[in-house]
Amino acid sequence: MAANIQDAIMLLGDSLTQGGYDLNGFAAKLAYVYNRKMDVINRGFSGYNTDWALPVFEQAEVERVRDGVTEPYGLPIQAFATKEEQAHVPKVRLLVIWFGANDAAPPPKPQHVPLERFRANLRKLVWTVRAPESARHSPDTRVVLMTPPPVCTPQRARAQKAKSPPRELDREFETTRRYAEAVGEVGREEGVPVVDLWGALYEAAGREEEKLEGFLTDGLHVNERGYAIVFDELVHTIKENYPEYHYDNLQSTFIYFDLIAENPEKYLELTRKRNAFQQ
Repeated sequence: MAANIQDAIMLLGDSLTQGGYDLNGFAAKLAYVYNRKMDVINRGFSGYNTDWALPVFEQAEVERVRDGVTEPYGLPIQAFATKEEQAHVPKVRLLVIWFGANDAAPPPKPQHVPLERFRANLRKLVWTVRAPESARHSPDTRVVLMTPPPVCTPQRARAQKAKSPPRELDREFETTRRYAEAVGEVGREEGVPVVDLWGALYEAAGREEEKLEGFLTDGLHVNERGYAIVFDELVHTIKENYPEYHYDNLQSTFIYFDLIAENPEKYLELTRKRNAFQQ
């Protein structure tokens, strides 16, 4: 187990989040700009909807060292730590929740989650870390919600038809828009900032569905250009709403080498861990 060196950003979502570590994906870019300040934890689960994500989020994979022996501490699956476990693991300072792309699959698709339950699930995820009565209450964690991107149904239809065996169209433009709107509604009700990726990508495409192909790989998942917008919009939201957590306002957990080189005889003192939030 890696030592508890620095706090973290947790990305919770579906394949759009899981793919964030692709070349020039938004998670990879976040890891780069927060390098040596906060770690980026990718909890993206391809194919998941909010129904399936909730039980995962309410579990935790935690270990601790006692009497020189590493032992399990908590439940044996990954997600968000309880209050008691938080003392032994990196503190999640920022939780980015990105769902809706699969929830919006039309029934009877197994990924479909009715709109009202989708809203309730998002509220539950937010409540889990923000409510003092929650077993996973984390007062230092700030939450950001992100809407699903728009789908390009002509591109998606071609991608589905090209599969072996061919498959039918499994997403609808207007339905995904309604789920994106629901994310915004939950954000307003809960006082949580929302990254409107549906709007940002649709505007980038000139508000023409067919032109969304320039930002999507298969009509559903974003490509490099799409992830660039995701990254920019998320960073802007952090800067506007949680400026103390923006990478420009954090110091490195360990100082840079040139400061050590100026006083090499003091390297033991200079290489002590610092609090990234105190400058």
